[in-house]
Amino acid sequence: MNHPLILGIETSCDETAAAVVTRTENAEPAILSNVVLSQIEEHAAFGGVVPEIAARAHVEALDGVVRAALIEATVTVDALDAVAATVGPGLVGGLMVGAMTGKAIAAARDLPFIGVNHLEGHALTPRLSHGLAYPYLLLLVSGGHSQILLVKGLGTYERWGTTIDDALGEAFDKTAKLLELPHPGGPNVERMAAAGDPKRFSLPRPMKGEARLDFSFSGLKTALRLAAEDAAPLSEQDVSDLCASFQAAAAETVADRIGRALVRFRALYPDQAEPVLGVAGGVGANSRIRAALSAECAKAGARLVAPPLALCSDNAAMIAYAGLERFEAGLTDPLDTPIRSRWPLDRDAAPLVGHGRRGAKA
Repeated sequence: MNHPLILGIETSCDETAAAVVTRTENAEPAILSNVVLSQIEEHAAFGGVVPEIAARAHVEALDGVVRAALIEATVTVDALDAVAATVGPGLVGGLMVGAMTGKAIAAARDLPFIGVNHLEGHALTPRLSHGLAYPYLLLLVSGGHSQILLVKGLGTYERWGTTIDDALGEAFDKTAKLLELPHPGGPNVERMAAAGDPKRFSLPRPMKGEARLDFSFSGLKTALRLAAEDAAPLSEQDVSDLCASFQAAAAETVADRIGRALVRFRALYPDQAEPVLGVAGGVGANSRIRAALSAECAKAGARLVAPPLALCSDNAAMIAYAGLERFEAGLTDPLDTPIRSRWPLDRDAAPLVGHGRRGAKA
């Protein structure tokens, strides 16, 4: 049996990516190529992603990245069954570049087009990497999103928790900027934390112990700033200790939220002998957070599924795989499908008011 061959394109933020995904003879997901071109150097001087620079870089690089993905997969455009591209949520300029390229390829070759929700790509990554069966619990922690989701099936998601202010990835980036660490913030905070004392600075664990499953990281970020000001001028060891203390507080907070979510999942699915927690998003690559989640799952009799690091950050393999599942389900999109800067996975979830509104909506 010949399984569909899907080209995926991802340009929602600052990675220009293309991938080709299919299935093996045993119907298991197979990544034939996964090319990611980072824009870290372009944005480093600004301490964060500049949308206009990101869009221009996508325009300059995407054709070559798509070509490289096809070459690595040893396939031609003529062999493709469909083209999938991220159409939201994300930076409008970048989304336009990827979506228009995907639509152009689909139109030129008379192929089906699939507009993929970037968050659905993350949500289905544990199925791509580990073949998870529905339903499962998902912790989505990326640069702009901190959510706990129940993944019931393709296109069926319940948001159990979200951030009411900063997302965890944003908190890591702002911590790095405050401590004058280079971009990207998350990996550099983790690197400095490795040599630090996580108990030196007493930082809050926001919302720990509360029954609701939402997140809040603005208070933690403020407490870190005050601690840094009190310790100034900062030595390298001070910075390491601040990073370690911040990371420990973040990990403990996330673990508390997940522990409560696992209790809720068990109550909802009592016949599932071993509940599964999947982790997705760039922050899911943080080893301290993974360790805290692993301990929480062990305590709850659950299994942690953490995809390979290359599939945690933004990539096109997850978009191609989401496109594959949608194509197999007969779900394709017209070429006039719009891009969306905001696009919630759970459309029935009420948006939170205040600073977390955008994160809740997206």
